[in-house]
Amino acid sequence: MAFVGKKFPNLDVDAMNDMGDTFKLNVLEEAKNNNKKVLLFWYPKDFTFVCPTELHAFQEALSEFEKRNTIVIGASCDTPEVHFAWLNTSKDNGGIEGVTYPILADSNRNLSSTLGILDISNETYNEETGVVTVEGDNVTYRATYLMDEEGTVFHEGINHMPVGRNVAEFLRLIDAYAHVQKNGEVCPANWEEGKDAMSANRDGVASYLASH
Repeated sequence: MAFVGKKFPNLDVDAMNDMGDTFKLNVLEEAKNNNKKVLLFWYPKDFTFVCPTELHAFQEALSEFEKRNTIVIGASCDTPEVHFAWLNTSKDNGGIEGVTYPILADSNRNLSSTLGILDISNETYNEETGVVTVEGDNVTYRATYLMDEEGTVFHEGINHMPVGRNVAEFLRLIDAYAHVQKNGEVCPANWEEGKDAMSANRDGVASYLASH
């Protein structure tokens, strides 16, 4: 199910911060109550390989997201305790020490299941035992959601496990959507802040294509 153009699911999820506090976090309410955009990125597992590179990359760009009135939230299906252990593991040991944004601990998989981003396939039901078995690790793909100040999703994307994300692309997408919100124009292919946008009509596209 695609969530672009729809409100993000209204669910409370356990979360952990760098201070070791476990608390409930509702991504939709974070956007609406704070009047901010939200970037939520999911990764498969703590203490793995590509994952820490992404968490550090989002941390390094955190000030750029903050300039754009955007909250960053990480997420996986690990428990809060595992998150805290990883947050206390140094970078040179594969840890994420220094990450300051909250990380969802969707260990019951309520939110990731609602989003449909779990790595599961070939569910099998045994009628004799009543047991359901699945193939896959039952962890999330590298899914990313951008939502506006009302909690409406304006971007979603899913990478397979081995492929890390480009953080700069999410900054570009936020810039583009903010331009649309402010100016009522639409942003063409490869648009970046400072480049020409165009009117959403036939004359607008004709004028843009003629000069580009």
